[in-house]
Amino acid sequence: MKALLQRVSEARVIAVETGGVLGAIDQGLVVLICAEPKDGASEVELFARKVVNMRLFEDEQGKMNRSVLDVGGSVLVVSQFTLIADWRKGNRPSFSGAADPEMAEELYEKLVKAIGDLDVPVATGRFRSHMQIELTNDGPVTIWMDSTDR
Repeated sequence: MKALLQRVSEARVIAVETGGVLGAIDQGLVVLICAEPKDGASEVELFARKVVNMRLFEDEQGKMNRSVLDVGGSVLVVSQFTLIADWRKGNRPSFSGAADPEMAEELYEKLVKAIGDLDVPVATGRFRSHMQIELTNDGPVTIWMDSTDR
C-alpha cells in the first residue's frame, strides 16, 4: 500500500462529470491511497492507525506534536492508483503494480471505515472516477507512506 498525506487547512474533491462536491473537510489530512496486489487487512490497519495518530499538527510551542485526532481534524481519502507509477523505463509510466480494481476498491473502503472507527470524521472521493481535488496545503506538510518500507 502506498499513501501520500498532506496536512491541509481545507480540502474538497469534486466529480468532474457533474461538478458536484463528493467530499470536503476543514483542518485535517488529505490521504491519496493506492493498493497493491499483496495488500490486506494488516496494511489497512497499519495505515489507518498511522494516519490518525501521526503527529503532523503543531502544539503551543510550534512543534509538530499533535495528531489529526488531537486537533479534532478530519481526513479526506481519495483513491489514486497513479501513486504506483513505474516511470523508470520510457516516457509512459506503468501502473501494472496496482491491485486490480475490485480488490483496490475493497481495501479503499476498509481503510475509510478503519479511520472512521478510530473516531476521526472521514470524507471521500468516488472510486474509479475522474475527480479534481482543491486543497490548501498547510505548511506545506507532505508525508510519503509505503508499506514495503516497514
